[in-house]
Formats: sequence, structure tokens, C-alpha cells
Amino acid sequence: MPSSADGSVVVARAGELQPGETKKFFLQWHGREEECFVVNHRGALYAYVNRCRHVPMSLDWVENQFMTEEKDYIQCATHGAHYRPDTGECVWGPPCGQFLTAVPLKVQDDQVIASCPTDEPG
Repeated sequence: MPSSADGSVVVARAGELQPGETKKFFLQWHGREEECFVVNHRGALYAYVNRCRHVPMSLDWVENQFMTEEKDYIQCATHGAHYRPDTGECVWGPPCGQFLTAVPLKVQDDQVIASCPTDEPG
């Protein structure tokens, strides 16, 4: 999906993702393309850069599969860390207490729009 001049990009339609579903997208951030994902957790949308805070690797174990079987946590495929979908905080495994890099979202005219994080790339 093309990005706007400010780097924001439409990532989904409102209502497209059901609870527990995820979807990847890309953002231009600090001069490079970053893979990110949006997750519907209990009816609310959250988005993060697709990078574990323990080892800088993608979180998904199969394309677009980020959640534990119960859909309660985002799980790192490399070492099994569990992150809260609503805050990005790691609550089990290394790097317990650290947070995924959040991607700001807004809904406008039935479109879910992601913009660049304010954090520096990790």
C-alpha cells in the first residue's frame, strides 16, 4: 500500500480483522522499509514493528501468524517470548519487561491508518 508524504499508510479497513487476527504491512521509517503488523485484540486494534526485543528477528513463525494458540499473546517464533497485545510488554521469557515498538494507528473514513513510531529503530 502506498504511503503518504508523512509516512502514514492505510493498513486495513475498519472491521476487516476479527479478534485474534493479524495483518502485516510496511512503513518507511528512518529511510528504510520496516515490516510491521496490526492485531485485533478483543475488538481493539494495536500495531507493532515486527521485531522481537530479545533478538532482532521477525516474530511470526508462519506468514502472518503472531498469536499464541489461545490468541492471548503475541509470541516470538524464535524463542517463545510472550508479549501483551494491548501494550507490547513482554510478560514471559526474555526480554521480560521490555516492550515491542508500537506503531500509532487511527481510523479515518473506514480506513485503519498507521504512522511512523516516535521511537528510534531498535
